[in-house]
Amino acid sequence: MTTAAAEPSRTSSSRIIKTGQRGLPNPLSEFSALLHTVRDAGLLRRRKRFYGITFGVITTAMVAAWFGFALLHDTWYLLLIAAALGILFTQYAFITHELAHRQVFESGKANDFSGRIMADLVVGISYSWWMTKHTRHHGNPNTVDRDPDIETDFIIFQKDKAQGLTGLSRLLAHKQGYLFFPVLLLEGINLHRHAFQTVFSKGKVDKRALEIVLLTVRNVGYVTVLFTFLPLGMAFAFLGVQLAIFGLYMGASFAPNHIGMPILAKGSKVDFLRRQVLTSRNIKGGHVMNHFMGGLNYQIEHHLFPSMPRPHLKRAGEITREYCESRGIEYTSIGLTAAYGTVVRYLNEVGRSTDPFDCPAAGRTGYAGI
Repeated sequence: MTTAAAEPSRTSSSRIIKTGQRGLPNPLSEFSALLHTVRDAGLLRRRKRFYGITFGVITTAMVAAWFGFALLHDTWYLLLIAAALGILFTQYAFITHELAHRQVFESGKANDFSGRIMADLVVGISYSWWMTKHTRHHGNPNTVDRDPDIETDFIIFQKDKAQGLTGLSRLLAHKQGYLFFPVLLLEGINLHRHAFQTVFSKGKVDKRALEIVLLTVRNVGYVTVLFTFLPLGMAFAFLGVQLAIFGLYMGASFAPNHIGMPILAKGSKVDFLRRQVLTSRNIKGGHVMNHFMGGLNYQIEHHLFPSMPRPHLKRAGEITREYCESRGIEYTSIGLTAAYGTVVRYLNEVGRSTDPFDCPAAGRTGYAGI
């Protein structure tokens, strides 16, 4: 049953715990059957024309924005251009994400090369850092000590991490749900920081020298242009607005996907199909939302079929939802506003060291013991 809530039912959780026992479906066969259905429908075929058109539209808008920059460089209307760049860099980041997942080209080398150019030279973030972090997330979404996306940073995603806090840290944690979206205004700076921190770290970095060159050309070149052609105060304002919009848009696109969904204990014995479906949330909205969120609105299908091109996700969603319903697997799909509300409430409850699923319905799920 498609739900507007994140709480799994007693039936779905009990099936997870007992998967593999006599009389129940083989979890490998279950996912294999779904995969064959999706593949037979042609939904794993590449859609290079779609990505060519999408890239062309974004690039045309980017060129127009820089023309606007030249025309408005002596007025404060220029900050509208800064906001537009924040949006366009995020759209480029969506394509980079799809290249990283091999959604665009058949060749892995072509995807990697294009993804690295897009990430480092266009968006200004490290492709190697993103690949390492995001691969870990996809393998173990919402899994304690395995998913880097739920590790504590400024925001705390796990109840036990909030326990024992004192003073200002405790106060901020109690209100972290309300602080989450304002904090995303700084996420753009954080992404660029991670990029340089990664390429200059002691650990192994794929194509380190190339990434250092690309990141330096992009970020140093971009800042040089701003401070060369704009007055000092306006240059700082432009950079601040662009980074704030970029960080907010990026964070707001990824946040609804898993925050507030069940968190699995380390070592959880959950089959691939249920691990991906039960920890992910889809966002309603059709084609408009699909472009606005770069396909991340079909998070369940993206996790099940990570190499699936964006245009096929809608049809795959229909197939997957029906398949999950037939097997009693909770499939969560809600509106964007409702998802953001869930994110805020969940983070506030975690910050107060209360169990976000501590309610009569959740008490029957058994997720803590999976």
